[in-house]
Amino acid sequence: MKNALRWYTILATVVGISIIVLVVIAVPLNHAHQVVPGLFPQGSSGQVLGQTISAVLGTAHGFIYMGFLLVAFWLSRLARWPIAFTAVTLVCGTIPFLSFWAERRAIRRVQTLIDSSPRPVGA
Repeated sequence: MKNALRWYTILATVVGISIIVLVVIAVPLNHAHQVVPGLFPQGSSGQVLGQTISAVLGTAHGFIYMGFLLVAFWLSRLARWPIAFTAVTLVCGTIPFLSFWAERRAIRRVQTLIDSSPRPVGA
């Protein structure tokens, strides 16, 4: 279970950071010209940067999120999470900033389970 928890922690952190960068930086830069045309006109370096970040990081985020879903589901089965807890954890990976709350909540739950499990003799 420790291996699954390690992978979950890594992927949840990467997914959380990438969605924040997309929502807070890339999308506003890419679409600011539609709201305030004088700020970043279409084709400006800011708009192109936002478009590039959205394309590259958006695609990477999608693939990483799929890995996160698989690892989170794997961890949920190992830790025997209830379906509602699993669903909230998986969905929170799509919500900026809330993903870190769900990650911390899941890690605490699994760590408590690991700490309370009986140790093998001689370990």
